[in-house]
Amino acid sequence: QVQLVESGGGLVQAGGSLRLSCTASGRTFSRYAMGWFRQAPGKEREFVASINWIGRFTVYADSVKGRFTISRDNAKSTLYLQMDTLKPEDTAVYDCAAAYSDYETPNLDDYDYRGQGTQVTVFS
Repeated sequence: QVQLVESGGGLVQAGGSLRLSCTASGRTFSRYAMGWFRQAPGKEREFVASINWIGRFTVYADSVKGRFTISRDNAKSTLYLQMDTLKPEDTAVYDCAAAYSDYETPNLDDYDYRGQGTQVTVFS
């Protein structure tokens, strides 16, 4: 089992920045590729970004490419999502997820564990 707890969400004006964190406990964090997902009201959960086990390779959704940066610190068992140039359409509940794999992946079905999520609200 892997337990994931997100933090860092909040209310921010359009154009601003937030950094989300996801702290893992349980099994060895470095055995997992990690990802961020989000779900806006009335919409399906969607992929945001993923990173491989060592943090060398990443993949992003087109909607966030160039604005968001995913990273990880295996020594601290923590995943990050730096979100810059935020837009109102980025408003959603963001959650982190762990996939028992060496490789980054945008596929929801590849993930084995997920956290409860943290709310991000961007106002114009």
